[in-house]
Amino acid sequence: MKKNTISIILPNFGGGGAERAYLEIAKELAKRDYFVEFVLMHCSGELLDKAQSLFSVVDLKCNRLRNLPKILITYLQKNKPDFLIASMWPLTVIAPFSQLLSKHKCKVLICEQNFLSAQYQNRGWLNWILMRISMAIGYRLAYSRLGVSVGVINDIVNLSGLPKKMFKLVYNPVPIFKEPSKKLINHAEQLWSCPSGARIITVGSFKSQKNHSLLLKAFAKLNITDAKLMFVGEGKGRKPLSLLVEELGLADKIIFAGFQTDTTPFYLTADLFVLSSNYEGFGNVIVEALACGTPIVSTDCPSGPSEILKKGQFGKLVPVNDINALAIAISQQIKAPVNRDLLIKRALDFSPEKITNKYLYSLGELN
Repeated sequence: MKKNTISIILPNFGGGGAERAYLEIAKELAKRDYFVEFVLMHCSGELLDKAQSLFSVVDLKCNRLRNLPKILITYLQKNKPDFLIASMWPLTVIAPFSQLLSKHKCKVLICEQNFLSAQYQNRGWLNWILMRISMAIGYRLAYSRLGVSVGVINDIVNLSGLPKKMFKLVYNPVPIFKEPSKKLINHAEQLWSCPSGARIITVGSFKSQKNHSLLLKAFAKLNITDAKLMFVGEGKGRKPLSLLVEELGLADKIIFAGFQTDTTPFYLTADLFVLSSNYEGFGNVIVEALACGTPIVSTDCPSGPSEILKKGQFGKLVPVNDINALAIAISQQIKAPVNRDLLIKRALDFSPEKITNKYLYSLGELN
C-alpha cells in the first residue's frame, strides 16, 4: 500500500526555529508511516546535511520568488503529494495558489511563524499592500491555516482581514530532552572556560530582530564577578556586535560559540538563558531552555514568550528595549532558586508528538 506523502516547503534549511520545528514534525510523521519530503527553494543552510540524512530533500533551484509558482506547479504535477505544508509568508500564499493552478488535488496547510507586521514594517507601502492582498486571497485557498502563537494569529487576522475562526493555534514543537554525550558537554565546558555560577547564554541568529546589542548593554551594567555571556548562533549581524563588545570593554567576558547543531549542552552548562528580542513569532529557544531546566529572562515581546512562560510563571519577563530592566532581571534571576523539574514539565507541553497530532488533526487525518 502506498504511503501518504507529505511535502513540506521551506526557503532553505537554515538553523532557525521553524526549520528545527519541521524536522521534529517530520520525524513524528515518519514514525506514523507517512512519506515526508522537504521541498526547498534552494538547498542551503546549516541544517541541510541533517535533513538530507533523514529525509528526501528536493532542490527547486529557485533563487527568485517570482519564479516559484511555476516551479512549484511543476513539482506538484510530477510528484503528486497528498498534503503540502508551507511555512512563512510569502510561501504561505504561493503554495495555495500553486496547488490550485496545478490542478493536482492535495490538502494545503499553511503556518505563519513570525510577527509579520513587525518583520516587514520597513519594506515600504507597496510591499505592505501586496502582503495584505496576497494573504486575504491566498489564505482562503488553503485547507487549513495555523499560527504558532496567539499573537501571530491576531497579527495575521489584522493583516488579512479574515475572521479569527479561520485560524488555529498550534505551537512549534521542541524535542523531548535527551542527555547529550560527555564529549558534547566537555566541548561546551571548554568554550565557557570559567566556573559555573554566572554563565549567561543566548541562542539565535545575529539579526536586528534579536536585539543582541540590548543584551550586551544590559550585561555591561551587571556587577557580577566572573560573569560571562555566550552567544550561540551566526549571522550577518555578528561583526557590528563584535565591535560593540570592544567598545564596551567586554572582550574578556563574551564568548561567540558559533552555530551549533545541538544546543542542549550549552543550555545545560549555563546558569541563565536570556532572550532580548524586539519581536518573535513563538520563541523555540525559550522552550529549549525550559526542557533543560535552565532559568529564563525574556523580553515581553510580541509574541510567544509570555504565552510560553505563562505571563511570568516559568520565567522573568521584562519590557522590550529596556536596558535597566533587563540588567536588574538578570541579576535577580541568576541568584534566585530554581525549580528545574517545574520548567522541564512545562516544556513537555510542546512535545513533537502532541504538536504533530494537532497538525494531523488540522489536515483531517485525526478526529
